Amino acid sequence: MIPTEDASARKREIEDKLKQEQETLSFIRESLEKSDQLTKGMVRELISSSRLMQLENSIIPVHKQTENLQRLQENVDQTLSCLDHVISYYHVAKDTDKIIREGPAGRLDEYLACIAKIQKAVEYFQDNNPDSPELNTVKARFERGKELLEAEFRSLLTRYSKPVPPILILDAIGGDEDMEVQEDVTLEHLPEAVLQDIICISAWLLEYGRNQDFMNVYFQVRSSQLDRSIKGLKEHFRKNSATSALHSPAVQTKRKETPTKKPPKRPGKDDVLDIEIDSYIHCISAFVKLAQSEYALLTEIIPEHHQKKTFDSLIQEALDNLMLEGDNIVSAARRAIMRHDYSAVLTIFPILRHLKQTKPDFDATLQNDPDKEYNMPKDGTVHELTSNAILFLQQLLDFQETAGAMLASQESSSSASSYSSEFSRKLLSTYIYKVLGNLQLNLSNKAKVYEDPALRAVFLHNNYNYILKSLEKSELIQLVAVTHKKVEGSYRELIEQEIQNYQRSWLRVTEHLTERNIPAFQPGTKLKDKERQIIKDKFKGFNDGLEELCKIQQGWAVPDKEQRDAIRQAQKRVVSEAYRAFLQRCANISFTKNPEKYHRYSAEQVEEMIDKLFDTSA
Repeated sequence: MIPTEDASARKREIEDKLKQEQETLSFIRESLEKSDQLTKGMVRELISSSRLMQLENSIIPVHKQTENLQRLQENVDQTLSCLDHVISYYHVAKDTDKIIREGPAGRLDEYLACIAKIQKAVEYFQDNNPDSPELNTVKARFERGKELLEAEFRSLLTRYSKPVPPILILDAIGGDEDMEVQEDVTLEHLPEAVLQDIICISAWLLEYGRNQDFMNVYFQVRSSQLDRSIKGLKEHFRKNSATSALHSPAVQTKRKETPTKKPPKRPGKDDVLDIEIDSYIHCISAFVKLAQSEYALLTEIIPEHHQKKTFDSLIQEALDNLMLEGDNIVSAARRAIMRHDYSAVLTIFPILRHLKQTKPDFDATLQNDPDKEYNMPKDGTVHELTSNAILFLQQLLDFQETAGAMLASQESSSSASSYSSEFSRKLLSTYIYKVLGNLQLNLSNKAKVYEDPALRAVFLHNNYNYILKSLEKSELIQLVAVTHKKVEGSYRELIEQEIQNYQRSWLRVTEHLTERNIPAFQPGTKLKDKERQIIKDKFKGFNDGLEELCKIQQGWAVPDKEQRDAIRQAQKRVVSEAYRAFLQRCANISFTKNPEKYHRYSAEQVEEMIDKLFDTSA
């Protein structure tokens, strides 16, 4: 029989286990309920997702249609914008008619803007509809606009160009000698606003008008004003002749050197001549000052390549009148001498003294820069300086003994005392060698003007070759060899060096024919896009370079036929050999569907093109 205490403990244990089992059962039930809820939620989500997919399938076509409509709208807007732009060209003639008819006076910027519109319309019709009647209309309007601009240029220049007052000229040249401090007087020929308009018009005419007539207008108008300014100064002296006669430097010089002559109470013939001389002296200074001022003005209006020619034309009339007046004064002095009035010669001295003082400024004003590119032969032929220098040396051969004796007489060394024909011959040889050396240095400096190194080499080659040939044709080569036996070899080295310098210009053509960057491949192998492009670029680079060089160098000159043929042959050999090798490497390569687009020339055609170098008639 089980004790009561044990039964109670057993019962409690069973109850505890039962309670735990009940709790476990409750947890399982709750978990099942949650699982059911999650399952139901998942089912609902799947049903909802299906609906979303259906919705998406319905919306995507609408979205695509909307995108297409937006794209169509943009295309329509762009088309309308392009149409408006094109239609505007058809309205240009009408829109600009009033402004063009009224001209540019007072509204130059607006006028030039209208001209720009017309020019764009001309370009549009030429490119897109050359048979259009509108093209003739806008062309006529453009030409009319250009004519009015030229007329405005002339009008502004004529209206505002005035002779410089004599008092202002005298101030500029320091005519008032009583002033202790001379101020630098600036001559203003045109108002600043007018000057800017003239500069603007000249720039437009040069760039777009393709007309250089305005330069002739400029020098004609300004030349007239320069001449009138100097004549006004002379008239100023005539009006003040009574007082000028007493203070004229020419009169004072003459009276100082002829003290026995009593001063007349009123100007006589001699004093009239003195006044003219004094006036002439001031006119010389005035011409220099005015010419300097005109050149400063001209550089702002006329393009650089035309400045020298325009300036020469501008000052020519005033310079001719100045020279004519000088001749008249000299003639008057000669007539006085014929009357045995030798004191008239004294009146010429102030002019000579003043000319000597003014000569540096005079030369600086009228000088011509010989090393400007527009003064150099454009085709690289022999320079005038070279031919003149060689002609001088050749003429010197006829007076060898005299020239040698003159050089020997200037020697102070002991060898000069033992004078002999051999000694004078050596001196003459050294002198000629120095002339040739200075000529070579001068040519080298002049050649730097050329921007193209190849043309620079052609120029030096032509001149060096001309010098050598001229030396060989005369006795000059033997005469120079007396003291410098290697002169012939030196010139041949210079000629060969310049030929090599010229040949370097062809490296930019032949460099495209090298194997650099060409991929290694087997015949018939299919090339990648990058490899095909490399070969295309090489063909294109060679073709473009060949055409450009042949076009440029065809206009150059190599007067010596033997040298010309030798240069051509050497260049043909180098280029054709490299080109043939390149064509052979690319013969079995399929790098393009249009090989004729890249393989434009055969090797024979390339040689024919090189044969036309230095031949303007080809």
